[in-house]
Amino acid sequence: MTSKRKKTNILLITSDQQHWNTIGAFNPELSTPNLDRLVREGTAYTRAYCPNPTCTPTRASIITGQYPSQHGAWTLGTKLLEDRHTVGENFREAGYRTALVGKAHFQPLRGTEQYPSLESYPILQDLDYWRDFNGPFYGFDHVELARNHTNEAHVGQHYALWMEQKGLANWRDFFLSPTGTMDRSIKHSWPIPEEFHYNTWIAERSNAMLETYKENDEPFFLWASFFDPHPDYLVPAPWDAMYNPDKLTIPSVTPGEHAQNPPHFGMTQERQPDFSHLRESGNGIHGYHSHLIDDEKERKQLVATYYGMISLMDKYIGRILDKLDELGLAEDTVVVFTTDHGHFFGQHGLQAKGGFHYEDLIKLPFIVRHPGQVPAGRVSASIQSLVDLAPTFLSLCGIPVPHAMTGIDQSRVWRGEQEQARDHAVCEFRHEPTTIHQKTYVNSRYKLTVYYNQTYGELFDLLEDPGELNNRWDDETYTEVKAELMLKFLWAELGKEPMPMPRIWGA
Repeated sequence: MTSKRKKTNILLITSDQQHWNTIGAFNPELSTPNLDRLVREGTAYTRAYCPNPTCTPTRASIITGQYPSQHGAWTLGTKLLEDRHTVGENFREAGYRTALVGKAHFQPLRGTEQYPSLESYPILQDLDYWRDFNGPFYGFDHVELARNHTNEAHVGQHYALWMEQKGLANWRDFFLSPTGTMDRSIKHSWPIPEEFHYNTWIAERSNAMLETYKENDEPFFLWASFFDPHPDYLVPAPWDAMYNPDKLTIPSVTPGEHAQNPPHFGMTQERQPDFSHLRESGNGIHGYHSHLIDDEKERKQLVATYYGMISLMDKYIGRILDKLDELGLAEDTVVVFTTDHGHFFGQHGLQAKGGFHYEDLIKLPFIVRHPGQVPAGRVSASIQSLVDLAPTFLSLCGIPVPHAMTGIDQSRVWRGEQEQARDHAVCEFRHEPTTIHQKTYVNSRYKLTVYYNQTYGELFDLLEDPGELNNRWDDETYTEVKAELMLKFLWAELGKEPMPMPRIWGA
């Protein structure tokens, strides 16, 4: 008599704003032994993309399997409405336990009477509330949340409670200045002890969930959602001194590369650019400002700190992977590591993120491991999108995929049974309803970006120009290619049905 095969578990591990080329297995300037382990034991994808280069839209896409223009949380400051169907609901109906530990960011920092937000002030820092609240929340029956990046003043929720439970009564000293705002005088080296860092909290609490699932013999969908290496650039010792900035490759702008680009690219290289004509509201637009850093030493140091943040996070990802092994869960668990979107640290003269759909920002690190099911030590150029995660997770667990999920089931690709499931990815960026609105179509060779109500755009030949230095939008030798891509992009868009968009708040 054969024993009944256990249900497949899902462990999703994400970072926040991590450049695609920041894994030691592919970039020897970094040390990431635990991510390297996943690369050896699973399949790494070199052409994975986000559906939007900012947090809320992409994170909402991960749990809905829909594009931002469909689920409605289309920019920072919007909210994923509670009536949107999420993948956690499907898992719960199938008898799974579901949990999210770390960053959610499905809701804005400023709620309204019409669109209240649990992730907003003042409830964000009402610790009495969070003592009694662990869900349900967007399909997760258990959540342990925080909102801050490094020493942001947004600290609160379950992370603050954990620090108090660990004996750090003065935790506010590491996050707040005397005026109660973020202490911006702290640079690069964060004085918070590593034992109280949110990486430690996320790993410890994720492992506690794994122990509970093991003890109760429950299948699970667990999302361990890390905050790093999202700026501000801060990391505790000894990670703050791990990398010598003078020994790192520091990206920079190539002279003249923005000459053929839309005007906002070149404006980022000005001292005081004026983007006011592109705003309908008083809200700032991510990336629409000067990206110049005059202090060359500082420009190098931020890269070293960014790498230190990744290496520290890698340590605690390793703690979670070790717990899977310790509990005997690894064989039955699909592990996916990725991030919500990429990052600029000098590429094209840009910093952080914004409406610039270079590969640095929209392409992602992406690794899948499932022993005996997903090929080990394989590197694949098959195109992936974060909208594919929800339907693929369900398919791998034998759960029917809702028709409303527009992401593609990648299960056969992940198992090595099929070369590819999609021939393109689409990325959206939209800040205002009628001004900043762009969409990118990228396939195996070309990338096309179109802008709402504008005649300019971008066309890059990623085979001939992998560094994206030569915009071919107005190049007559690419006229036929451009026309063909326009048609493909049009058909790709016709496969999506937009949903009404809620109003914007400050992110």
